[in-house]
Parts: sequence; C-alpha cells; structure tokens
Amino acid sequence: MPHIYFVGAGPGDPGLITVRGMDLLSRAEVLIFAGSLVNPELVARSSARIKLDSWGKSLEDIVPLMIREAQNGALVVRLHSGDPALFGAIIEQMQLLEEAGITCEVIPGVSSLFAASAALGTQLTIGGISDTLIVTRPAGKTLAHDEIHELSAHTATMVFFLGADRLDEITGKLQYPASTPAAVVYHASWPDQKIVRGTVADIAGKAAEAGITRSALLVVGGVLDPSGSGHRRSILYS
Repeated sequence: MPHIYFVGAGPGDPGLITVRGMDLLSRAEVLIFAGSLVNPELVARSSARIKLDSWGKSLEDIVPLMIREAQNGALVVRLHSGDPALFGAIIEQMQLLEEAGITCEVIPGVSSLFAASAALGTQLTIGGISDTLIVTRPAGKTLAHDEIHELSAHTATMVFFLGADRLDEITGKLQYPASTPAAVVYHASWPDQKIVRGTVADIAGKAAEAGITRSALLVVGGVLDPSGSGHRRSILYS
C-alpha cells in the first residue's frame, strides 16, 4: 500500500533531527518541506529527485503530487518544522491522503518549545514552582478567540507560539503579577538564536528593542528564575 512519512525536522539545528527522521530524509525520493521554517542544510542533505517548498502553496498544489508519487512507489517525505504535532496542520493533509488510499506515518521531532527551554537553561516544570505547562497561541487568522486570560489564572508555565509580533497584546491579557519572569527566544537552536529576558511588565518592549517580531517563543513563569520562585529539591535526589 502507498505510504507517506510526515517527519519532524526539529527546531533548526540540523543535529537535532531524530535518527529515524534523518534516515528517511536521506532516502527520500520526493521531499516536500516547510520553506524557511526548515533549515536549508537539512534540505541540502537530501538527494530527492523532487524537492518542493510548500511555502505559499495550497493543499491542492501539494497533495496531488504526494498522491501520484506515492502511488508510483516513491518514498515521499513531508518535512515539517519542529514536531508535527504542535501547530503543524498535518491532519488535513493526512485525511486527504487516506481518502486516496495512502497510509501515513508521523515521525516525531524536537519542538522549538524544548530547544527554547534548553537555550534558557531551565526546565518547563519544576517542583514547588510549576508542575503544569500550558502551550497556546494568540487569536489570529485561524483562531477567532484565545483563552490567554483564562488560562493564565492557573499561574502555570506558559509558552506562546505564533505571537512574537503581538507581545503587548499577549502580556496585557495575562493574570500573572507584573514581576513574573518572562523570556523571548528567537530562532531557538539556530546560529542566529537570540534570547531576551525580562518580566511580564517589560518583555514586550525589550523584544521590540531587540527587533524580534517573528520566529520566536514567549515563555512566562517562575521556572525562568528558580532560585527566586520557591524551588525545592526533587524527591528523585532526596
């Protein structure tokens, strides 16, 4: 039966793609990748006879090619940035492929969420500070209403995707104290990675001064300052 692989490319650093992902990428005959969101070095490592940048293209532009090539026996890889499960929009592609009799397999990748926490030198959950992680995004073209105000009442660690150009709006909805630590990580794990630290009160202004308006995550919570936020030693080492 024809088969297509949806592969997570990782956050940016080519060394962070999984072993399985790299194996499929190296053997792919058809590669469809997510434009500038995927490091071009990864695309260059593929010897696929067809390489298609999906940026700006509709499903009608992409899926027929995937179907045709898979039905002809080609190894087809759909390369998504980060992990396909987070804001990856793979379900709509998979549904169309499965309707055409093609099976799909998802190969997970390292999300920029975790590359950001690594860059910040912290954990996203820390005993005594936050055992809960909320991953969300602000309202936009594909989301009519967000729940930032309601979700922030939990004072859990929060990570925001797709909102680097709307930090004032996001922080204005947060119910955290103004002094709560916050950080913006641009291009986590890429060579031009940039980190801006601050608080809920000033992070939007600091990020703007640094020229960050896209391709960045906002992290909010006491985990960014464990020593000042009630951290206790894990029972694993007690």
